[in-house]
Amino acid sequence: MQETQRNLTHKGKIALANEAIERRPESVKNGSFRLRYHLMPPSGWMNDPNGLIQWNGEYHVFYQHDPFQPKQGPMHWGHAISTDLVHWTHLPVALAPSEPYDCGESGGYGCWSGSAVDDNGVLSLVYTGHVDGRNPVEVQCLTTSADGVHFTKHPAGPIIPGPPEEGGFGFRDPKVWKYEDVWYMVVGYGKDGLGKALLYASDDLRKWRYVGVAAESDGTMGNMWECPDLFPLGDHGRHVLIVSPMNMGAAKTLYMTGDFDYGSGRFHRRHYARLDYGFDFYAPQTMLDSRGRTILFGWMNIWGARMPEQAEGWMGAMTVPRELTLAADGTVRMLPVPELEALRGSHTAIGGLEIDADTFIPLPEIRGDTLEIIAVFDTAASDEAEFGLRIRCSEDGSEFTEIVYRKADRKLLMDRSRSGIGDGGVSEVPLSPMEDGRIKLRLFIDRSSVELFANDGRITVTNRIYPDPSSTAVRLFARQGAGVLECLDAWEMKSIWPET
Repeated sequence: MQETQRNLTHKGKIALANEAIERRPESVKNGSFRLRYHLMPPSGWMNDPNGLIQWNGEYHVFYQHDPFQPKQGPMHWGHAISTDLVHWTHLPVALAPSEPYDCGESGGYGCWSGSAVDDNGVLSLVYTGHVDGRNPVEVQCLTTSADGVHFTKHPAGPIIPGPPEEGGFGFRDPKVWKYEDVWYMVVGYGKDGLGKALLYASDDLRKWRYVGVAAESDGTMGNMWECPDLFPLGDHGRHVLIVSPMNMGAAKTLYMTGDFDYGSGRFHRRHYARLDYGFDFYAPQTMLDSRGRTILFGWMNIWGARMPEQAEGWMGAMTVPRELTLAADGTVRMLPVPELEALRGSHTAIGGLEIDADTFIPLPEIRGDTLEIIAVFDTAASDEAEFGLRIRCSEDGSEFTEIVYRKADRKLLMDRSRSGIGDGGVSEVPLSPMEDGRIKLRLFIDRSSVELFANDGRITVTNRIYPDPSSTAVRLFARQGAGVLECLDAWEMKSIWPET
């Protein structure tokens, strides 16, 4: 950071960040990978969703943001609002690193992830101040706003000045909520190779007392838990804990269902599984809206991936908003919110169709790079086959993304090994047919992303893809036997952004 920037006040740094966004080059606005109906940064870098809240009748999404460059640097909080969870308006940058506890000499500092609450009409953000080389590196901080746009950092500095003990791995990403008259907070942590969610309590959001470890890994669930989120779900008093475990191989997010005891401060796990089986889903966060729905957004990218959109001057996006529900067996279901149906445009419907073994059926009436598709296959009438769809296909068939169901071993796969210039790889997940023997695949395709919701939200798979803009065809296929398509509906999706 230049000397003049380092010596600016918080308001001065906010102004500088907003000026950088206003000066964004045309390449950002017109990039071929820019999404049409997802929340993404106006320019620069985006990662974790932060501060999700419905406040004064509007949905607020904050996010980790570098407004100056399309890569991770000193973290700011970007800010967008919506009245319908579909159409978004970008507001000025909400937070910039400016204090000793969130601003340093090198790039390893910033206002890292956190959450938002309504404190008697005051919009309050709790976030992690991170400065490499400082001791402690990470502290928990508070900033408040009366108008939901301009924020003032707590004058006394950090509200939690460091972790409860030395020798831990990380101490970040506070998620705050209120139960009865007490505020509670879970913070991501790790020690002795075990990811943990630490629990704190407060009467006023400013003075916090350490309660203990609310939950921790059993030794197989990563060595640090980023972005913990603990909340009730359903009508039977069950709670869900979502974490993003570090160093757990392919599993980038986990959810656990069970019981939370406010007396002991302990979460008792009954069930756990991956939350999403794609490559590009991380750091999800939830909010409770005025209709009683638990709404989730996730970061639709992942650390270490190739990110071709950086060449266009931006990077990162949020998933579509998803509503969480708890099934009777203790598993979590995720479905896109119904408000997204407002974006449906031209509709095409296809009736029953048998797909002969080892054939492809083009669907010339369905093509595009921004589509919603719902396809239902009848496994009972199918052979022991592999069947599914190819989307974003080139005319010569050399480029495509394949979604396939293997009946023999009951596996659902999304293969992006020929999806363009991004990373390849196959997402694979066990999936049994529904009670009636059907497999239902609901796809949201948006230029450089694919979100798959299978069997009414029992499984989700989220991936970024980077095909050529001309690759817009859709095809059905079957291999090693015949498949039966019961029905398929497709809609062109309208853009929410004027420049796309």
